[in-house]
Amino acid sequence: MDSQRNILLIALLFVSFLLFQQWNAETTPQPQGQGVTQQAQTSGDVPAGSDAVQQPVTDTAVSDKLITIESDVLTLTVDTQGGDVVHAELRQYDADLNSDNKFVLLKSEAGHTFTAQSGLIGADGIDTTKGRAEFTVSAKAFELAEGQSELRVPMTLVKDGITFIKTYVIKRGSYAVDVEYTIDNQSASNANVQMYAQLKQNLLDDGGSLTMPTYRGGAYSANDTKYKKYSFDDMQDKNLNLTISSNGWAAMMQHYFVSAWIPHAEGDTNLYTRTNNGLGFIGVRMPPVEVAAGTSDTLKATLWVGPKLQNEMKATAPNLDLTVDYGWLWFIASPLHSLLTFIQSMVSNWGLAIVIMTMVIRGLMYPLTKAQYTSMAKMRILQPKLQEMRERIGDDRQRMSQEMMELYKREKVNPLGGCLPLLLQMPIFIAFYWALMESVELRHAPFVLWIQDLSAQDPYYVLPILMGISMFIIQKMSPSTVTDPMQQKIMTFMPVMFTVFFLWFPSGLVLYWLVSNIMTLIQQTLIYRSLEKKGLHSRA
Repeated sequence: MDSQRNILLIALLFVSFLLFQQWNAETTPQPQGQGVTQQAQTSGDVPAGSDAVQQPVTDTAVSDKLITIESDVLTLTVDTQGGDVVHAELRQYDADLNSDNKFVLLKSEAGHTFTAQSGLIGADGIDTTKGRAEFTVSAKAFELAEGQSELRVPMTLVKDGITFIKTYVIKRGSYAVDVEYTIDNQSASNANVQMYAQLKQNLLDDGGSLTMPTYRGGAYSANDTKYKKYSFDDMQDKNLNLTISSNGWAAMMQHYFVSAWIPHAEGDTNLYTRTNNGLGFIGVRMPPVEVAAGTSDTLKATLWVGPKLQNEMKATAPNLDLTVDYGWLWFIASPLHSLLTFIQSMVSNWGLAIVIMTMVIRGLMYPLTKAQYTSMAKMRILQPKLQEMRERIGDDRQRMSQEMMELYKREKVNPLGGCLPLLLQMPIFIAFYWALMESVELRHAPFVLWIQDLSAQDPYYVLPILMGISMFIIQKMSPSTVTDPMQQKIMTFMPVMFTVFFLWFPSGLVLYWLVSNIMTLIQQTLIYRSLEKKGLHSRA
């Protein structure tokens, strides 16, 4: 197999991969969880599976009773009517490249609702069929002061001799927000409550395109299922109804960002989804708790609302870092991301880190590349003998196969030697593709000059054009044994086809492919010179 056929095979494999992942995203059936129920027919923003007494009916509209809670990385807007987070701004991330506005993950506006709700249901809950609880607060704005590591914002409600305190706890530099419910029961009887926490969002398309597929929808972790997507289509088909014994969470993802509820409770927690009035819900319902008269108890859940930062998410909840979805090649993509991050910490430029990492990968693969070209040269030398063998043996395929293997063994040629580097290169390329697609660190990360966002396409298409030129040069440097006119035409137009295809790829990925091609040209030149000295290349 010569290098031109390698290029053709790379193209076919990669296009097939893109088509497969698009088809897979559209046709993969939803997971069949234990105890999946049919869609609830009740109205309101409520946990699925509750009975008539426990089931609160809540207004989807946001009230005007709002407070703001601000840290160094988050600005949250909380509706005191229910205590939900109805707006979350990420202060370290711009909405768009060079924008003065910050990225908003949670929002409640015309046409798009995405909020993080939590409440208390049960016989003595404060979220009932009559509506949501209204808390009182000491101020309308709270801010994590300079030098302060933690800010606690309590909201209070007194009902039937029971004091309910819902407290938001934010920490410096953290996107994990603790939500605590303290139930101080000074009534004459025991109080029965149950905490739930859910994410609510419009039923939207998954998003993305063929060249830049992204996912918007639900995901969860429960027991033996470390990570599973559950799309809006899945939610509309069937309600998810699982039991979490420990280490579970419910989330909604939006490409580089994720919101997730992590329950903190002893005993079984219910993980559910439902849809209602064009909205999708995914959440957790913690075990019922009985608070004896004259005592108090605290229920807690953690809300992650921020970027997909792997180390921080891993420290927040087991498997939450898996929302950085590297696909089935995660075991390659994860080390590549770690290597890229390490190099970037040394050079302080993500584009330069990609260049260096590509050089490292191609350098490690050099022995295989050399074996590839040596095998190709020997195979071309054997072409006359193989042709004479075909003419002599005719249609006897078994005899032809035996004599070919004997010839390869005698000449010490591995007919598959030209394929091995290709087989290794494609998984690395696909894994790096996902590493770039899922790395929030590369969002709006500049390289040089006109490349100011490695996660977006080259605005002037310079990198794709240079990549196409490098492919054309590789073709010209690689003598071919291809004689079929159709294959020759395909090979001639392959650099053009690849150039057009790569116009819409993230510039970071095109940079990787361009540098890889340049390294191939350098290695190819060195290898050919070595083969010429051995009399192999000149005889080809």
